[in-house]
Amino acid sequence: MSVPPLPSGMVTPIEVALVLVLLALLVGAYRIVKAVKPFVWNAVLGLIVFVLADLLFGLSVAISPLTLLVVAIAGVPGALLVILLSYLNVAFVAGLVL
Repeated sequence: MSVPPLPSGMVTPIEVALVLVLLALLVGAYRIVKAVKPFVWNAVLGLIVFVLADLLFGLSVAISPLTLLVVAIAGVPGALLVILLSYLNVAFVAGLVL
């Protein structure tokens, strides 16, 4: 007993499942991008503040993953705090090797 072939143009359950999985992945990716976007903007603005501080005032800051994390979470106030701590030689000092 063989199964008769489906007429052309009919959608199989596997195709429906694949479309639903793809739709779920797209919705998930959209939500992830939507959640991460403010942190990316904060990091970019913080790096711009670092460049301006270096160009205008000669204040250099060591850019590290920790620096980027602080700036991404706290934004421009975090960048100003990092610059202040670097200026006072407390943390984030450029060229410091331990």
